[in-house]
This record gives sequence, structure tokens and C-alpha cells, in this order.
Amino acid sequence: MQKPILMILVLSGIVCTQTTPQADPWKPLKFFVGAWEGTGTGKPGNAKVEREYKFTLGNKFLHAAHRSIYAPQERNPKGEVHDDLGYLYYNRSRKQFLFRQMHVEGFVIHYVLASISSDEKTFVFESELVENGPTGWRARETLKILGENEFTESFELAAAGKEFEIYSTNHFKRKRS
Repeated sequence: MQKPILMILVLSGIVCTQTTPQADPWKPLKFFVGAWEGTGTGKPGNAKVEREYKFTLGNKFLHAAHRSIYAPQERNPKGEVHDDLGYLYYNRSRKQFLFRQMHVEGFVIHYVLASISSDEKTFVFESELVENGPTGWRARETLKILGENEFTESFELAAAGKEFEIYSTNHFKRKRS
């Protein structure tokens, strides 16, 4: 008689385990999914900026495609177009988000999501490695959610042994989800 009771307890434990919802590590970052446009300022001058975030590869990666268009101006007489692509993903063994960003200039920056504010409105990504750049350089990206359809991003660089300096700041408004 004890065997059926034991089997019922074991099976109910399996069912409970399988139906317990798992925490979604992507929850704080889902805000960014969609198409964005806005303006940028920084060392290369003033820019129009576009960005799109979308999940890919079975929703295991968040793809980011960015473009800054700098018109000819005093600080940048020829103007320029800057493109970068990135993939954000959750590293289960480290229990952290990692972000790999490839720039048109050939730089590849390996970021780790270093902090998320308690209100989940500020995200700080700090570089672990800057490939194809000067030795010892570091980068930091800070995203701040301002409202339901708006965020800013500051991109900072630091030469070896130096403090971070803002290279550019972008202000985005949602174009579409």
C-alpha cells in the first residue's frame, strides 16, 4: 500500500517542479526591443542615430544594430557614418549578461553587464577586452531608461591608466516595438 502513495508523491513532485515558472533573466532588458531613432553628440560632432534591438537564434541572443550619421560640420568636415553590431546574451555559468559589439572601424569590445540599478532603469556595461584597439583601453556603455519610449546611452573610453571620458551621448525615442 505504501508504494502507490510513494509513487503519487514522487509524481506530484515532478509535476510541481516542471510547472514552477523560472525567473526570466531577460525581463529587465526587454524594454529595449524595437526600433529607435534620435540624436547624438560627442567627439565626432552631432549625429542622427538609429538603433534596433531584436531577439534572434531562438530568443537566446539580443541583436543590436546601430548607425550614427554625422553630417559634415566644423568638428568633422567630411562627416562620417558609424555602424556597429552587437549580440547580448546570458552566460549561464557566469550568471551574467555579456555583450559583444563589433565596430565598422574593426574594434570588437567584450562587455559584461556590470550593474543594473534597483529600479531597473540604468544598465552599465564595462569592457573586459577591447580587440584591435590600443593596448589597455577600456570602454563603458551606460543605458538609462527615461520613460516608456525613451532612453539615453553614454559611451565612454579610457586610455591605459586614465579615467573614463565621454566619447558620445545618444538620446533615443521609440520608433516601433
